[in-house]
Amino acid sequence: MIADNLSRLKERIEQSCKRAGRNPEEIKLIAVSKYFGLNAILEAKTLGLNDFGENRPQELNLKFEKLGDSVHWHLIGILQKNKVKYAVKAAEFIHSVDSIELVDEINYRAEKINKVQKILIEVKTSEEKTKSGLETDNEIFTLVKRCSELKNIQLIGLMTMAPFTEDTNIIRKSFRDLRYLKNKINNKGYNLTELSMGMTSDFEIAIEEGATMLRIGSAIFGERDYSKDWRQI
Repeated sequence: MIADNLSRLKERIEQSCKRAGRNPEEIKLIAVSKYFGLNAILEAKTLGLNDFGENRPQELNLKFEKLGDSVHWHLIGILQKNKVKYAVKAAEFIHSVDSIELVDEINYRAEKINKVQKILIEVKTSEEKTKSGLETDNEIFTLVKRCSELKNIQLIGLMTMAPFTEDTNIIRKSFRDLRYLKNKINNKGYNLTELSMGMTSDFEIAIEEGATMLRIGSAIFGERDYSKDWRQI
C-alpha cells in the first residue's frame, strides 16, 4: 500500500512542480509518521524516504531510540518547554518554534549535548483559533534576531498550516503570505531557505507558492487508527 501511495504522491508532486516551473529536487518530502509504527517507517525507508515527522516529542524519542539517526527526524507539533530535551535529543529539525523562551531552552539543551539545532519559526497565517504561531511582524522579527544571537541555533526557515477550508484562494493566500514574509526577513540580511508548508489536502497549492518542505502523512501511510497503540502496529 505504501509503495502505491508513494508512487501516486510523487507523480502529483512532479506535476505540481511542472505547472509551477520548479524542480522537484528542491522539495523535501517529510513523511508524517505520528501514530504509525516502526514497520511502516522502515517500509517507507526502503522506498527511498528518509525524512519523518512526528508531532509528540515523547513518541519521537521512543522511535529515535529504535532507529536512531538512520533517518532524519522532524518535530512538527507543538513543543512545550518541559519537552524540549526530548526534541533536541532526537530531531534534526524543529518546525514549531514560536517564542523567545522556547528558543532559549532549545539553545540551552542543544549546548549541553554539543549540537547546533536546526529550527523553523511557526507563523500563524490564518484566522483559525486552533492554529498556533506568531502573528505580528514585530514578534517574528524579534524572534529572528534572538535566533541569530544564539550559538547553538540555526534558523533555516518558516513553517505554517493553512486553514481547513475548501476555498483554495484562502489556502493560497496563507502560503503566499509566508513566502512574502520569508522574503521580507531575508531583505533584512538574513538567509532563510526553507518554507515548511503543505499537507495531504493542500500540498499542490503549497508547491505552487514556494514550499520547500511538505509534511504529508495519510497520502503515504493511509488513514490513522487512533484506537491502536502505534507500538503494537
